[in-house]
Amino acid sequence: MAITTRDQLIAAQANRQELTWFKSAVRTTIAADWYTLLDVAGSPGAGTLAGTSTAAGVVPTASTAGMPSINAFGSGNTGYLDCIDFGNSVASRFRLYDLLFKAGAYAFNAATTLASQPSYSARLPTVSGSPDYSGLQIWVECVTAFTGTPSIAITYTNQSGTTGRTTGTVSMGSAMTLGRMIQMPLQAGDTGVQQINSVTATVATVGTFNVLVMRRLWSGRVRIANDGDTHGPDKTGLPQVFETSAIYPIIAADSTSSGVPELQIGVING
Repeated sequence: MAITTRDQLIAAQANRQELTWFKSAVRTTIAADWYTLLDVAGSPGAGTLAGTSTAAGVVPTASTAGMPSINAFGSGNTGYLDCIDFGNSVASRFRLYDLLFKAGAYAFNAATTLASQPSYSARLPTVSGSPDYSGLQIWVECVTAFTGTPSIAITYTNQSGTTGRTTGTVSMGSAMTLGRMIQMPLQAGDTGVQQINSVTATVATVGTFNVLVMRRLWSGRVRIANDGDTHGPDKTGLPQVFETSAIYPIIAADSTSSGVPELQIGVING
């Protein structure tokens, strides 16, 4: 059952879950680059940045360490991201994702072909009864700092099930620092990702990284230090979320510090 009317939306908001995410410690950043704060102290507590599988990867969930927990929805109900109250001690940008797939941690000279990858189709909205893989993104996430500038290539199966697609070999631009994240381009004409098939890294001499597949839920901007905003359903757009969604904020600070960010995330279902 989905929320399709204004009255249903109002009724669902009466039982809204409030998910808290804040970080009490800071991370050194490169201005305007994206970073994860998964392994930084706060609430939820710090999770483990390094992936646990290079050969197959895993599907993180709301029960994975470092992810906000989500209560079960009503039987047959559909969940939505309703509202977000957000702020930070530094000017910055937020993005919120559902982390669908995580593989790693890969070494600086990785040449790995994956097999037996778990499916994340159950965490996708459906179109005409089929999982909708469009809009899914591939990201590289630095686990340990690099020496040298790595170049990374990823092959994948696209949204339509076509295999052998590739990001091409992408230079990370500089030696990657702890927690830094780079979005990888999809091959021309592709709009999403069903599966990661291989990971190759060259050039660098030290460093490890994860490969992620994520579904974007929301973005927001803190314009000045110690500022914030509240986005209701008119701005969030009510993207669908799941009881098992691994809610994954990332941040791009205007400066060289992640600041002390906070999100209050409202989830409804009906």
